[in-house]
Amino acid sequence: WAAQQAAAIITVCQALKDKIVDFGVAADKIHVLRNGVDLQLFTPKDRSYAQTKLQIKRTALLSVGHLIELKGHHLVIEAMKELKDYQLLIAGGGVEMQFLKKLAKDLGVAERVIFLGALSHQALVDVYNAADILVLASSREGWPNVLLEAMACGTPVIATKVSGTPEIVTSPKAGMLIEERSVQAIVT
Repeated sequence: WAAQQAAAIITVCQALKDKIVDFGVAADKIHVLRNGVDLQLFTPKDRSYAQTKLQIKRTALLSVGHLIELKGHHLVIEAMKELKDYQLLIAGGGVEMQFLKKLAKDLGVAERVIFLGALSHQALVDVYNAADILVLASSREGWPNVLLEAMACGTPVIATKVSGTPEIVTSPKAGMLIEERSVQAIVT
């Protein structure tokens, strides 16, 4: 009802526009205005310096976002059972912090999972630059800036193929999309 009454609608990605059109709203009143990132801040830095600063000693995966189920941090932690040569950095705060720490402990991977807490954008620059791969295992997204931020820092991404992610990850140099939101898809 609200969409029908609106004179104009703004979405952050084409996928969201398409969903609103599917509800019967005229496409010409929906405008896609994508978010951007600060390319003065999010830039490639000295990776070895960033890794030393964060005490990274293995290939580092990174998962960034609120610690809530839909972000899929639990799937990345579960993948660590099979990714024995990897370390996982998790940046974010939220209601699942204790659950995720317990999961890592119960799976025997806690020594390779580092919880960084909620970080400022300035602090995230070092984390993106230290990581070898950003993993975004979300069940839904609009236009996830973490993908843009990581790629702006030169860090490739792996993301679930949901909503706006295919509009961001358009080249194998940027990363890859996984069709299925599962531990096995993350591992392979």
